[in-house]
Amino acid sequence: MNKPLAQHRLTQWALGAIASTCLALSAVTASAQAWPTKPVKVVVPAPAGSSLDVIVRGMAETLKNRWGQPLVVENKPGAGGTIGMDAVAKATPDGYTLGIGFNGPVAFGPFMFKKMPYDPTKDLIPVVLTTSQPNVLAVPANHPAQNFKEFVTWAKNQGDKVSYASVGLGSSSHLSMELLKATAGFEATHVPFNGSPPAALSVAQNETQALLAVEPALLSLVQGGRLKLLAVTSPQRLSARPDLPTVAEAGYTGFDALAWNGLFAPAGTPADVIARINTDVNAAMADPAFKQNMLKQGLIIGGGSAASFKSFIEAETRKWGAIITKANIKID
Repeated sequence: MNKPLAQHRLTQWALGAIASTCLALSAVTASAQAWPTKPVKVVVPAPAGSSLDVIVRGMAETLKNRWGQPLVVENKPGAGGTIGMDAVAKATPDGYTLGIGFNGPVAFGPFMFKKMPYDPTKDLIPVVLTTSQPNVLAVPANHPAQNFKEFVTWAKNQGDKVSYASVGLGSSSHLSMELLKATAGFEATHVPFNGSPPAALSVAQNETQALLAVEPALLSLVQGGRLKLLAVTSPQRLSARPDLPTVAEAGYTGFDALAWNGLFAPAGTPADVIARINTDVNAAMADPAFKQNMLKQGLIIGGGSAASFKSFIEAETRKWGAIITKANIKID
């Protein structure tokens, strides 16, 4: 084949490839602009009535109005949230299946499970941080400590006699206490329970001496005079409980342990669709009625860009991965 003919064919091939690429990009852009043309499903990896469920359903009406399509909630609880998030990871990446993930199946799981059915960093796209929630340190009402500093001093004096409850193995309740132990330098034996009620009751009865859990789950026992709260694990005090100091205020600068959640999409979902969902969910979370409802649940509104959520998850994964590895916490 002579050189001019070969060059001509190569040029024709290149032009054809460029044209095909442009057509494909145009199709993706057009598809993103048209989205959504049918209902959008959000997988909730927790039961109906859970905080994750309440968050998604609380945004549903606003999103329906913005999208012109209903939001369909599908509850898929089990296996620490990995069943639901696996369904999201394996869904068609077209923007019509999303999931509300949280610490466990996103940042904790890779370090605790021997094998996960998906890779959070490769199979899921962070879309937007929805809410976060700190834990509060609860002790028996008759505990001698009146603040967190006194609790640490008391715990150090007890040696290996202190035990603490958690709402479950590998939960934020469990890992936050491990971080607290490492930060403040005291020892305590972990006693896991299945949920907040039995864990809180064990502390109220002085069977265990401390618990980190979300404040609403402890409210009835606090109001009943059976538990008292010493500190909160957020960087700032809670607006709903301004009298409760932070752990950082007790001298442990920078201490921060939050349970968080956010929306995710399957890897491969078009960037324009991700941006549209991010914008609309931010708008839904700015609704005064939604914000008030979340405040009643003890939740802090999130928001922000998809990029900032991704960076936040990366930092959380590094932070908690080190704690899980050090404490040798394994689920299976």
